Amino acid sequence: MAFGIKREELLNWKHRIENGEIAFLTHFWLDSRFPDCHSVTKVGCNDLEKLAKWGNKYGLKKEWIHIRRDGYSHFDLLGEKQKEILQSEGLTDHIRHFRL
Repeated sequence: MAFGIKREELLNWKHRIENGEIAFLTHFWLDSRFPDCHSVTKVGCNDLEKLAKWGNKYGLKKEWIHIRRDGYSHFDLLGEKQKEILQSEGLTDHIRHFRL
């Protein structure tokens, strides 16, 4: 279950994806499969090759991309990998806000 996200943030993420950018969206999230994680970062792009290349530099496999018919395909980042990538991308505001 996702929560703690504003509609404007979601629309901005979608707009950036539609423009072929690598876009980041972090929100609070609960899933019993991942009891130690309280947030997820979705990293999306409508150019799947660009997204796969971006993910490769962080050790993410192309087959881990959540392919969506609506065009908002993305990687889901959780736990330490989430924090590591957010730090590397300079997104310290996400780290602070979600207490990662």
